[in-house]
Amino acid sequence: MVALPHESGLALSAGVVATVMRASSGGPHAASLPKIDTAPASGERASRSGAEPLAVLLLGPTGSGKTTLSLELGEQFGGEIVSCDSVAVYRGMDLGTAKPTGEERTRLPHHLVDVADPDQPFTAGEYSRRAREVMRGIAGRGRLPIVTGGTGLYLRALTEGLFAGPERQQELRTRLLQSRERHGEGWLHRLLQRLDPASAERIHANDAPKVIRAVEVCLAARKPLSAVLGDSLLARDPLTGFRLLRIGLNPPRQALYQRLNQRAAAMFEAGLISETRGLLARYGPVKALDSLGYRQAMAVLEGTLSDEAAVAAAQQGHRNYAKRQLTWFRREPEVQWIEDFGDQPETVRRASEMVRSWL
Repeated sequence: MVALPHESGLALSAGVVATVMRASSGGPHAASLPKIDTAPASGERASRSGAEPLAVLLLGPTGSGKTTLSLELGEQFGGEIVSCDSVAVYRGMDLGTAKPTGEERTRLPHHLVDVADPDQPFTAGEYSRRAREVMRGIAGRGRLPIVTGGTGLYLRALTEGLFAGPERQQELRTRLLQSRERHGEGWLHRLLQRLDPASAERIHANDAPKVIRAVEVCLAARKPLSAVLGDSLLARDPLTGFRLLRIGLNPPRQALYQRLNQRAAAMFEAGLISETRGLLARYGPVKALDSLGYRQAMAVLEGTLSDEAAVAAAQQGHRNYAKRQLTWFRREPEVQWIEDFGDQPETVRRASEMVRSWL
């Protein structure tokens, strides 16, 4: 998802697009462009006799105990688990993702785990489409959908929908990445400043995925991203047909960090480097292997990190990720926060009361 910029008013002609692409390929016009060497706090809740079924959304940072809590709630209230994790969707990526174990998956049905190979792109839009389909199926069986995971973008795509911009253009994206390698890190952001100043102002130059997507949309749609967003905001497709109870976990920070340090070390002890070696041999250096944990294991295989340094880097990465997740989830509306881990009896009791009050 790209930040929503203001309308820029810039119209891109076919000639500008062609010039940009010639420049990105190092063509004769390259010099003409930039160059670098409980209950909701507000609002009414649907009545218990209302037609809309309930769905529970469990939010929180990695390592906060969402899996344990989801299983406890699912067993109490006849639920099924819908994973909301952008790496757990991939088959074979087990040790670095903290997926539910085989035993945990036998306790309750789990959905959207191991549904794609690591060399298959699995976008937020695809997640939204499939998760909504799964949730409706669960509710149709008279059971409780429990969406559990820490990928904020996937969750937002599920609940709010995504703007109706051009689909991902892999060939164009490859050319843009080649252009960045040729001209340097700042090239694409300066290109975005030329194509869509409003978006360039709102997207940080270091946020490479958003910069690339913004340039991609500009070129594919032949008009600025801000204009595409302006045209399509009314076409966003928020989730309907459910009452959403958001329960957030926010355990004490130092205790969370201690758990994350232990978990990262355990991943390597369990064979994360070996798992990564096998994935690399089968799929090559795919984007999925740049995810947390696998990135550090790849560095060991490449000889740029020792085993000990990789563990330390993964531990730091998990701590930083937990901070970013909390920042993201605090922007979610009407979250009922519990200041503890999901595997604590008092947390289970409080969350159960929340769910019971909504049924």
